[in-house]
Amino acid sequence: MPDQTNNSRFVALSTLIDEGRHLPPLPPLRWVKEQGKRQVAYICFSSGTSGLPKGVMLSHYNIISNVALQVAYETYGRKLAGVETQVGLGLLPFSHIYGLVIISHILPWQGDEVVVLPRYNLGHMLAAIQKYKVRHLPLVPPIAIQLLQNKNKCDSYDLSSIEWVTSGAAPLGAKTIESMQQTWPKWKVGQGYGLTESSPSVCTTSKHDILPGTSGSIVLGTRCKVIDEDGKEVTELEKPGELYVQSPNVCLGYMNNAKATAETFVWDEDGRWLRTGDVVVGNQVAPAELEAHILSHPFVADCAVISVPDDFAGEVPKAFVVKDVSTSNKSDEEVMTAICKYVESHKAKYKWLQGGVEFIEAIPKSPSGKILRRVLQTREKGKSVEVTSKL
Repeated sequence: MPDQTNNSRFVALSTLIDEGRHLPPLPPLRWVKEQGKRQVAYICFSSGTSGLPKGVMLSHYNIISNVALQVAYETYGRKLAGVETQVGLGLLPFSHIYGLVIISHILPWQGDEVVVLPRYNLGHMLAAIQKYKVRHLPLVPPIAIQLLQNKNKCDSYDLSSIEWVTSGAAPLGAKTIESMQQTWPKWKVGQGYGLTESSPSVCTTSKHDILPGTSGSIVLGTRCKVIDEDGKEVTELEKPGELYVQSPNVCLGYMNNAKATAETFVWDEDGRWLRTGDVVVGNQVAPAELEAHILSHPFVADCAVISVPDDFAGEVPKAFVVKDVSTSNKSDEEVMTAICKYVESHKAKYKWLQGGVEFIEAIPKSPSGKILRRVLQTREKGKSVEVTSKL
């Protein structure tokens, strides 16, 4: 581990081994056949970005399946790239499904060394990359954006060991990926898609098959289908619908929440399916796409986009913005106008910030760096109630 972990709560593996020598032997496991499919290994809470977090019950079988299938998928790409083992950076919290499975299970199973940081800090991360010759950098979009916004600081460290960057937990915008590859041409950038409920992988990117701006290919052993608003499977191109997922990775259900379990996990003639809640295709506005674009404006330090009600369109985008220090001599109206014009000059009309721009001190985020949109949505609903009560 990096030097700064000396005063942390982390315990060295050698210490655990030494302590284990003095403990009484564990009683043998007396599991019946297939108990691993039913036995809860982890209760991992969903991010709670759009609603209250729910306790997701993941079985031993779920975790083992995800690790085995994703490693099998990635093996070919690693072989082509000449990678037997590599050093990866563990900078995401292990309480989140990304850190728990992708970093602390899959990387070690592949034989990779994982350098663990006690918490995220840009300077500590850059120092660890330089010191430990990190080759694989798993991150989330806010960290990718921070790297680009602090290029001068990054240039003061030797980051030449990095070859493979993987992003998850939220979509990484195509422009952000393009900027990263222009800034660091050696880096290959891939991303995946998944949910806590799928342990987490549904799609992932292999080193031999990278298409920037996509989430890669469906993980081995996983089936997906798209269901329209009438409950029928979509079989033609460009028709919107909700993504359903079936896989041995899909969790047992939600802890002490039978209603949410029944609503999310449905059965048909093909078996049990996870309703992801994610709309595929359609004329929707992806918040991450707008956020990546707005963040590239010099007046913006951080931002988040949510949908707000509109009498005509149903819903329109609204941006919450943390102003950059360079705007200290500008009025809110000047900054707001500049941001709106910036979006309007680059994006389709339905993506314009018709819900407005609101300035705040900080964007609410989970420990994994995911934007907590529900906090902003609750804030917005509170304003609507206040206006209604005044009327």
